[in-house]
Amino acid sequence: MEQAPVVSIIIANWNGKEVLESCLESLYAMTEKNFEIIIVDNGSRDGSVEMIKSHFSQAIIIENKKNLGFAKANNQGIKASKGEFILTLNNDTLVEVDFLDALLLTVKGGSEDVGMWAPKILSVVEKDIIDSVGGLLIYPDGLARGRGRLEKDQGQFDEDVEILMPSACAGLYRKKMLDVIGLFDPDFFAYCEDTDLGLRAKLAGWRAFSVPKARVFHHYSKTSGAYNLRKAYLIERNRVWVVLKNFPLKNLLLSPAYTFSRYLTHLYGIKTGKGASARYSEQFSMLSLCGILLRAYGAAFYKLLPILKKRKKIKEKKLISNLKFSKLLFRFGMSAKEIGLKD
Repeated sequence: MEQAPVVSIIIANWNGKEVLESCLESLYAMTEKNFEIIIVDNGSRDGSVEMIKSHFSQAIIIENKKNLGFAKANNQGIKASKGEFILTLNNDTLVEVDFLDALLLTVKGGSEDVGMWAPKILSVVEKDIIDSVGGLLIYPDGLARGRGRLEKDQGQFDEDVEILMPSACAGLYRKKMLDVIGLFDPDFFAYCEDTDLGLRAKLAGWRAFSVPKARVFHHYSKTSGAYNLRKAYLIERNRVWVVLKNFPLKNLLLSPAYTFSRYLTHLYGIKTGKGASARYSEQFSMLSLCGILLRAYGAAFYKLLPILKKRKKIKEKKLISNLKFSKLLFRFGMSAKEIGLKD
C-alpha cells in the first residue's frame, strides 16, 4: 500500500499564477519529501490551472468555478487531505529547503496537546524584515496582527516558545485537532478566519508553539492587494464575528471600548500620516471609509442569530475558564498603537 503523507499542504489560489509557480518550485525542492500538495483554485482566469497541470502534475487540483474565498477553499483541501498534519500556505510564499524538516522536528519533540505551530515568516523583498514570527498577537476587540511585523529580524524571536496561534499564511495544524474543533468558518470568506480557528482551538484546550527555524518568505497581500476597501470591509466584519463567537461575555462587553480607542488611534494616524489608516486615507475619502465601517457592522449583525448558534457550539467544546482566556488575551495582546500607527 502507498504510504500516507505526513503533511498535507493546502494552497488556495485565485489568479496567482505569477507567484504560485515559484511557490510550488520551492516546495518540491524541500529535502523532506513525505508530503502532498493540494491546490484549490478559486476560478482563476490567468492560466493557473493549466500551469499546474503542465509543470506540477503530481499536485492534486480542486477546481472551483468561482471564487469561494480563502476559508472555504482551505476547507475543501483539508477534507481531501490524507496527512496527519495540515499546512496552510499562501500562494505568494517561498519556503527554504529544510522548512518541513524543522517543523516536523519540533512536532515530534512536542506533546499531544499541541495542535498548532507557526514558522518564521519574512518578507520576500527584504529578507531581514519580519512578516510574523510565532503567529498572531491579538487586540482586545478581536483584531489580530503578526508578531513582530515589520521589525528587523535580529533573532529577537528565535525561541521555540508557546504562542497564541499561527497565521494561516503559513500555519501547521494537527488534523486530529481540526476533527475536534472544526475547520475554518466559510462565512468569513477571507481574513480573520485563522484568528477564529485559533481561538476555538485555545478554548478547547489546545496549545500552539513557534518554530522560528522553519522559514518562509512572503509577498504581503500579493493576491488581494495591501490596501483596498473590500479587504477593510471583510476584516472589520469578521473581527466582530470573532468576538461574538469566541469571547466570554465580560470580554465581549468590554470590546467596544477598545474598538473606540482603536478608532481614535486610526484618526491620529491619518492626521500624522502614520500606519495603515493613513495609507487608506491617501487612496479613499473619509466618507467611503466610514461607509465601509457601517456596511461591515450591518453585515456582521445581520447574521447575528447564526453566529450565536456557532457561539453555543463552541461553548460546548470549551475546556478552559473565562479567567484563563482573559489571561491569554493579556499575555498575547497588543496596544491600539501597534495596529493604528503601523503599516
